[in-house]
Amino acid sequence: MKPILSCLALIATLGLAGLGAPSAALAQSKSKPSDKFRQLDEVLPTPNEYRAASGAPGHKYWQNRADHVIAVELDDERQRIQASETITYANNSPDELRYLWLQLDQNIFAKDSDAFQSQTSRGLDRVPLSVLDSLLRRPEFDGGYKITAVKDAKGQPLKHVVVKTMMRVDLPAPLKPGQQTSFSVDWSYNINDAVKLGGRSGYEYFPKDKNYIYEIAQWFPRMCAYTDYRGWQHTQFLGAGEFTLEFGNYRVSITAPDDHVVAATGVLQNPKQVLTPEQIARLEQARAAKAPVLIVTPEEARRAEQGRPTGKKTWIFQAENVRDFAFASSRKFIWDAMGHNVDGSQVLAMSYYPNEGNPLWEKYSTHAIIHTLNVYSRYTFTYPYPVAISVNGPVGGMEYPMICFNGPRPLEDGTYSARTKYGLISVIIHEVGHNYFPMIVNSDERQWTWMDEGLNTFLQYLAEQEWEDKYPSFRGEPQYIADYMKSENQVPIMTQSDSLLQFGNNAYAKPATALNILRETILGRELFDYAFKEYARRWKFKRPEPADFFRAMEDASGVDLDWFWRGWFYSTDHVDISIESVRWYRLDTQNPEVEKALRRQERDSRPVTRSQERNQPLPKRVDQYPELKDFYNQYDELDVTDADREAYRKFLETLTDREKEILAAGLNFYFVDFKNIGGLVMPVILEVTYADGTKEEMRFPAEIWRLNNFEVSKLIVTPKEIASIAVDPRLETADADLTNNFFPRRPVKSRFQAFKEQQQGPPNPMQLERKRQPPPQNDNPRR
Repeated sequence: MKPILSCLALIATLGLAGLGAPSAALAQSKSKPSDKFRQLDEVLPTPNEYRAASGAPGHKYWQNRADHVIAVELDDERQRIQASETITYANNSPDELRYLWLQLDQNIFAKDSDAFQSQTSRGLDRVPLSVLDSLLRRPEFDGGYKITAVKDAKGQPLKHVVVKTMMRVDLPAPLKPGQQTSFSVDWSYNINDAVKLGGRSGYEYFPKDKNYIYEIAQWFPRMCAYTDYRGWQHTQFLGAGEFTLEFGNYRVSITAPDDHVVAATGVLQNPKQVLTPEQIARLEQARAAKAPVLIVTPEEARRAEQGRPTGKKTWIFQAENVRDFAFASSRKFIWDAMGHNVDGSQVLAMSYYPNEGNPLWEKYSTHAIIHTLNVYSRYTFTYPYPVAISVNGPVGGMEYPMICFNGPRPLEDGTYSARTKYGLISVIIHEVGHNYFPMIVNSDERQWTWMDEGLNTFLQYLAEQEWEDKYPSFRGEPQYIADYMKSENQVPIMTQSDSLLQFGNNAYAKPATALNILRETILGRELFDYAFKEYARRWKFKRPEPADFFRAMEDASGVDLDWFWRGWFYSTDHVDISIESVRWYRLDTQNPEVEKALRRQERDSRPVTRSQERNQPLPKRVDQYPELKDFYNQYDELDVTDADREAYRKFLETLTDREKEILAAGLNFYFVDFKNIGGLVMPVILEVTYADGTKEEMRFPAEIWRLNNFEVSKLIVTPKEIASIAVDPRLETADADLTNNFFPRRPVKSRFQAFKEQQQGPPNPMQLERKRQPPPQNDNPRR
């Protein structure tokens, strides 16, 4: 096909401006104000020396630090934690601190916790007994911290005040900039039954063998983050908004029954004291293995299930530059491991799971870990930690540095559905992926869930698509978010975590889809991937805010995306672009041989009306009296005359060669009128099908809406006749109503089921009563 000629040149040359779109001046009127391209400068915080306008950390960026030395004992008889810690806190801020704030997240299980007391009810209709059991257990369970001591480095008590899920520790002297202080905390708490009471950690009880799996997290008093943008981040923990934490080094000693296997954040420091020589040898073999190696076999785990401990063992783990620490412990664990080189970094990928997890876990878990590290490292930065762990237990999916908890298992007979299989692979990808966001790119989860869940779900989608062809991802593709986006029960993505409605769609699916659209449709893969990787590189082991992400993506891509952030992240608009009409014009060549022939063809193709059809056989007076006919009975205004030809010849003499070429091109001019019904401005992507069967894709940037956010017209100039036009033919933009995407309109396909009417309804009470009655006894039975 010949290139489409410049619309602007044609309009200027041929005077077609009057056929264009409505006046932009009218679109931006006092009675109809709208500017979806308004810059975000007035919304985003002003850049400063801590956070640069480019979205990078400023030249005076700082963050505080908290190192931990912890000793904890797991009581397997009473399901209880007893622990003590020493925290060394470094004040790198420019501010003097007179007190410190710690997070007491386990207080969410206190009897009077705000999280429990503020739960709302939807009524009772049909309630599973398991839900009812949990409902009745929760008021009786006391799982909050019991703080028994808070002391300074000299062992002197420190004044402290517990405020729900926070604790303030008053310092004897102000902690000045550049100084550090050490203090200790002793505590205990009852571990929650994660199956019956829920939670991000807890235990699972197995009645058949009377054993437990413990997944322990949010288990120690942790420093609140003190930041440049809000001071102490001590928003109470209500359950939805996760964690805002400081980096530090951890040395943790975990005492457990001597038949338990313990997995934890960090590297095991004393393998000879807690592992058998055979297990140590297997672990060494796994580092260079091409497939997962069993460190604890299924048979060994079964034997451990039947035994009982004879004492205790203390497992010591060291973790460098992490923001949190979690562990898991059980005698039921099978343990496999496989070493892997991630861009030159040696990582030991390990999985811990009970026999109930097989055959799924032994087949997929460790491979899913390694796959995640490969894909995520390619799009962000090389995984910096020495281990990556996936644990099967009661928690459906939860992430911590170097370790995550994942729930899916097969049925008792070892079979599983496709949903369970892919659910396991996906949750492992997702939770291992959280090592990057927020464990390393350390966003404020308590405030902005989307900054880790949304970005991570986006990368999860990319990793899933590299697992196998046609992987059944349920988040990431634009078409899957359309129904949510047109729903009423929602709030903008830029909403504090505890106030989100439709949590999964808002914080996971919508931002992930937005980034996928930004990558595939707005920026393109090369530009997006560079900018996203630059953002991750800049904020590795630092704490970004939303403005830093928005600014970094624009800074590294060179594209103004304020309209995109405003629409997708700050509004609840949805995408619904409709083709309202198509107006077709052809250029009058002024050649009488051409133009009159076309007009005759149009006239002859008009339908014969019903009246014309019925009137045609009627006798006509001029046929009865031929003398009534004159010149006009033979005249046809569409006959070409010599005068017409002469006028055309003179017209051609006035034209340049370029103008003659334009007139002879046989061009068609189509004005396509679009309406933005959903409110969210997006690129207009068209598939144009021509009368000869060929197709062409046309892509117009979102800026097409900049002067009128609601109605625009686009001129398409082509030598071919257009048969049909479709908006968003490849489902790129999350358009919520596809029925108005076509010109001419297409019938909406659907299916319905037919059924045979029941002759009778359900039994009535009299029939039921008769069925319950015994049959009548016959006193004189026939013999």
